Amino acid sequence: MTRHSTTMDAAALAGLAGRHLDLVQAPFTLPRSRVLVFREDRAELAEQGGADGAPPATALRVHTSEYERWLDDCRVIDELAVQDASGLALPVTGVLPHAVEFGDGAATLTFAGASALSVGGAAGLSVVWTTPDGERTCVELTARAPSVRLHIAADRTVRHEAFGSQDDDLAQTERLWLDWFAKCPIVRDDLQQMAAFCWWVLGANIVELPGLGDARGVVPSKIGYVGVWQWDAYFIAMGLRHGDPALAREQLEIAFRFPSEDGQLPDVVHEAGVLATSDDLPQADRDRLRRAGSQIADPNAPVPLTKPPLAAWALAKVLEAEDAPEWAREQLVRIRRSQDWWFTGSDLDGDGLPEYGHPYSSGLDDSPIFDGPLPTTAPDLGAYLVLQDLELARLAERYGTDAAGDPAGHRARAARTLELLLGLWNEASGRFEARAAGERVASDAVVGFMPLLTGALPSPVLDSLIAALGDPERYALPWAVPTVSAADPDFSATRMWRGPVWVNTNRLIVEGLRASGRDDLAHDLAERTVALVVHGGGPHEYFDPLTGEKAPTATTAFGWSAALFIDLAVELSAGA
Repeated sequence: MTRHSTTMDAAALAGLAGRHLDLVQAPFTLPRSRVLVFREDRAELAEQGGADGAPPATALRVHTSEYERWLDDCRVIDELAVQDASGLALPVTGVLPHAVEFGDGAATLTFAGASALSVGGAAGLSVVWTTPDGERTCVELTARAPSVRLHIAADRTVRHEAFGSQDDDLAQTERLWLDWFAKCPIVRDDLQQMAAFCWWVLGANIVELPGLGDARGVVPSKIGYVGVWQWDAYFIAMGLRHGDPALAREQLEIAFRFPSEDGQLPDVVHEAGVLATSDDLPQADRDRLRRAGSQIADPNAPVPLTKPPLAAWALAKVLEAEDAPEWAREQLVRIRRSQDWWFTGSDLDGDGLPEYGHPYSSGLDDSPIFDGPLPTTAPDLGAYLVLQDLELARLAERYGTDAAGDPAGHRARAARTLELLLGLWNEASGRFEARAAGERVASDAVVGFMPLLTGALPSPVLDSLIAALGDPERYALPWAVPTVSAADPDFSATRMWRGPVWVNTNRLIVEGLRASGRDDLAHDLAERTVALVVHGGGPHEYFDPLTGEKAPTATTAFGWSAALFIDLAVELSAGA
């Protein structure tokens, strides 16, 4: 059972998380808020790889977080500083989840609700800010009004008010974060600091989604990924289950809430609707999709956009933490229909093994397996479909066939899919290979390890996959597992899905090794994965497999990396 902190522990955990809040890779923000505060010089520091050794910041920059908008397009304040009576800006001298400190405590910035910042300090100090249009405002703090609130509207305009003591704003913001950290799982001592930071990431990435009532979406990142992507929701729920099962269930609910008439689940649920087909994209993106469209699917029809079928697996994991039978039955109806859709709506060549109609639906859209024509028959998709049918069979036996369907039918379909999946095995190359519009794809990519999830591979096939994981010329790099073999001509240590290590694919391989009876290797890869996140300085989107550092173009404070670090840390700490 997961251990959680007490209120006293929560303050200590908040302090541990604060060690990572550099205002460069981890901004100052609040659960449910769309406001982000960075160091004013964050771009320069990001090129340096972080704030270590850099001079103290004297100004901050404020942005909002919006769906499909670049951070620089969402600027609210270009420079926010606290100045002394001589006009000298005070340096930032401390950051905790609830407060940013200037001048060793001479002034403090905190939140005043989700859409306002509060700055308070000694009389004689001034709060100065400049908006993107060049307008500069200076408010002097006085004995009667030692604080100022900056209210940020939806159109990014700023309204300010001077007021008395800031104590209530500080107390309310601190209480919100302490309540969050009180749910943080307690793990091994060597993993606890990073677990606290990862728990902060999950809390910081909570947003409200207009149009969904008071639904709380834990987004992949407030820096560029403001929406609930389907498989991100699955991985994020797996981490949340260890501290907040209700919030974990809420992520799955959002992902399942808007199926199409034929059962397909959307790729993304966001504040303006859903992304389920190419018709939901801007015109430029639709044109680009047409040019990359399937050679089999109707080029004039919308291209379905979804994510890999891991819904039942994620549901089962969440239910391990806290059973919810009625809720589970409601979700299973949608999952069963989405599984059926893959066989009726995405088996584009009619051979019984569904394909990816577009790279977006794989989640690994820059993988070299998609360099050829579409549709793509991929070993990861076949493996996920086998796993999902087996999970549906188990869940049907637990929660009833009305919701999940006939267990025997699911197992029979899983067996047929497995047989077709094994047809992708190339004995000569010793790996599972994708097919592009029926033609062999030579790329040696991480998707070839996903059949481990079936737990039913023939011994020679299993042995070959284990050998590949241990081969220093292919996958046993200093930091494993790269998403493309180092021996493949398309390998890049830094390009998305063409070599960097992703925590989610590592987590799936860990699961596959366990399912295949290799608990020793699963444990070793789990340890190496959490060590990677610690070494890399945080739960980044993806990591260089040669250095273990954040890849230059990777997003920081990334949701599923944080969640899966917690998931692995809890498992590794069990019995420790």
